[in-house]
Amino acid sequence: MDGNPRRRVRNDEEQYGLSPVGAEVPVGEATAPGAGDAGVEGGVGATALLVAAARAIESHRPDALVHDPYAEHFVRAAGASAGWPLRPEQVPGGGADPLWGRLGRYFALRTRALDDALREAAGAGIRQFVLLGAGLDTRAYRLRWPEGTTVWEVDRPNVLAFKERILAHAQAVPAAGRVAVPADLRENWAPRLPAAGLDPAAPTGWLAEGVLLYLPGAVERHLLAAVDELSAPRSTLCYEIKPVREVETLRDSPVYAATRDRLGVDLLRLFEGSPRPDSASDLAARGWRCSVQSPFDHTRRYGRGPLPEPDDALAANRWVFAEKTTSTAG
Repeated sequence: MDGNPRRRVRNDEEQYGLSPVGAEVPVGEATAPGAGDAGVEGGVGATALLVAAARAIESHRPDALVHDPYAEHFVRAAGASAGWPLRPEQVPGGGADPLWGRLGRYFALRTRALDDALREAAGAGIRQFVLLGAGLDTRAYRLRWPEGTTVWEVDRPNVLAFKERILAHAQAVPAAGRVAVPADLRENWAPRLPAAGLDPAAPTGWLAEGVLLYLPGAVERHLLAAVDELSAPRSTLCYEIKPVREVETLRDSPVYAATRDRLGVDLLRLFEGSPRPDSASDLAARGWRCSVQSPFDHTRRYGRGPLPEPDDALAANRWVFAEKTTSTAG
């Protein structure tokens, strides 16, 4: 394998027809939804509703890891999720339920860990944050941001439109400057951020929560190269990956089976099946300091959340916390 991450990205651009990192696009030109794009009602978009329902349930637990007063509004507004539970007492089997108990608590744990990482970045002086594949993320509204903070949210136009309609109906007010950037992460999204006011000369806090799992390896490399190009030293990046493709025997694990059979969301089919890049090593070669952690590390940190079990659908998941320590080289 070629050890140069920049050369691998250039090869990907040629092989898969990706736009070069930094290529210009017309300002204000939104990416149109692709053929079969179901927004939040189907496909990968439905996972945003799944995570929102998990946040809603978590918000009503006495030992809640996260409080999101807006999550249940999304779930009730979408036809695909109108009958899903929103409170712990509505979950059959409670904490033992593989879907809303185990997987739901996993999503809550992930939300809390990433919330805290963004809070730490803000505490270190970062005042611009980018949420890649923002989906139904409400951090721009529910976190306490320092004065002068701006949050850019990148996602497909119809996802952002659904989100903004529901939040407007709930009379939600952002706690920071919020800028919606309609774009598909499989296309040339990066130039839209400076056009929308992002300053690449200032450090940025980046978040790609539950996004890279669904993107081809070439697109993941291209995305991280674009993040690097737009990042000044002291920028941070948090994201979730599955470094290895999950074996077919996990298809009938309780988490995957319950999500597929009860909600019609087949996570294993949605996960991108191409070989996964070693993104942490690529970032390290670009001057980032990376820490690759297991979700179970954070279960122990917070004293609640899922623990390992046999044939575990969560065992391959890793959360990466990175900080840029040097300037981007040519």
